Formats: sequence, C-alpha cells, structure tokens
Amino acid sequence: MIPTSFDPNWVKDAFQELQLYIVAAVAQFEWALILERQREGIVVAKRNGKYLGVGRKSSLTEIQRQILSAKLKAGEKVVNLAREFGVSR
Repeated sequence: MIPTSFDPNWVKDAFQELQLYIVAAVAQFEWALILERQREGIVVAKRNGKYLGVGRKSSLTEIQRQILSAKLKAGEKVVNLAREFGVSR
C-alpha cells in the first residue's frame, strides 16, 4: 500500500521528503509575498494620511499621568492608584 499523504507510520522515503520541502518552500514564498504587500499597503496608507502608526490611544491624559506619578513617588500603593484611575497595575 502506497500512502496518499504524509503518513507518520510509513517509512520516510526520498520522494516524501521532496514533497515536504516543496510544500514548505511554497508556504515560505507566499508568506514573503504577504509581507511585501503589507509593506506596500502601509506606504500607500501613510501617503494618504490614513496610517499613523502611533498605537492605541492612552487611557490617561498628561495631567492624570503627572498626578499618578507624583502619588507613586509619595508612596501610595499601586493597587489603590490603579483602582482610582481605572487602569491596570
């Protein structure tokens, strides 16, 4: 009986190994194409002003960050401050 796919119980032969390498090479090539198209899309979006790349919006304002920092330096507990400001530790 000849296996029709990669059977782990079948003795590994040269043809099976060749098939595996070909499939892996095609997958790697496709991944490279996806990344290339993604980079091109980001360039176009930046040119059109749609991509800022700055990440998620901060949950605290600058004044809140300064107050939080001052309270931390004063020795208040992190857990209490996180609860007060509605953020994670």
